[in-house]
Amino acid sequence: MHCGPPDMVCETKIVAAEDHEALPGAKKDALLVAAGAMWPPLPAAPGPAAAPAAPPPVPDAQPRGGAGGTGPPGGRGVCIREFRAAEQEAARRIFYDGIMERIPNTAFRGLRQHPRTQLLYALLAALCFALTRSLLLTCLVPVGLLGLRYYYSRKVILAYLDCALHTDMADIEQYYMKPPGSCFWVAVLDGNVVGIVAARAHEEDNTVELLRMSVDSRFRGKGIAKALGRKVLEFAVVHNYSAVVLGTTAVKVAAHKLYESLGFRHMGASDHYVLPGMTLSLAERLFFQVRYHRYRLQLREE
Repeated sequence: MHCGPPDMVCETKIVAAEDHEALPGAKKDALLVAAGAMWPPLPAAPGPAAAPAAPPPVPDAQPRGGAGGTGPPGGRGVCIREFRAAEQEAARRIFYDGIMERIPNTAFRGLRQHPRTQLLYALLAALCFALTRSLLLTCLVPVGLLGLRYYYSRKVILAYLDCALHTDMADIEQYYMKPPGSCFWVAVLDGNVVGIVAARAHEEDNTVELLRMSVDSRFRGKGIAKALGRKVLEFAVVHNYSAVVLGTTAVKVAAHKLYESLGFRHMGASDHYVLPGMTLSLAERLFFQVRYHRYRLQLREE
């Protein structure tokens, strides 16, 4: 997870499915073939038969860089389009809620990723029994240790949130929509923002970083996260970047399966990642650990 401002690189121009007609013929055909081969269309959501589609409304203004949205702008379809300034608070709320979910996940589920910490906690329980000969006190040791894990997970993640909400997520328009080489998209369902994702280009290695992906918990399981991820991949293909990269401390298996379904390869993990907000105190080292995973989707060889 990152909380610093993005690098200012590369001009951003997003091309969505319905905007391919604006591309020159040869480039358009190449992009359609590439996108079709890499990301097959999402399955249609179950539901009653839809009425014949009405002609799409004429947009009020052309999005920055000639970009358009993906999907119908209203009704039951999900529209992926560029962020608008009026959606600042909605985007911040989705980001905040998504990060807050990581507190119990990191404190409890994340413990399974750290066998040495498990062994240490078991030794502490055994030491307690050896000193007190009390089963009750020994049984209370794991409860206390888990409570401390929750406390320190909350402490560090709230510090990380404070950092993020006072940097790039404080002014999405300024950090992602105005600088070249960055963009921020929202998923809109029935007029409400239900998902977010950002992209930031790295000029030094010609890659794009996928950032800030989050979906409102009430609307998960509908393919919205995958659609948001594909928007970033479209951006990378259109602008001829060599790869898309991302880093995550997510504990849930579903998040990692999502990245793999988009074509990302797991490039490694580290238990020594310093999350913004960490103080690296002894207590924090004992009761808060994260595993940082790196993913990469290679689009072309340099």
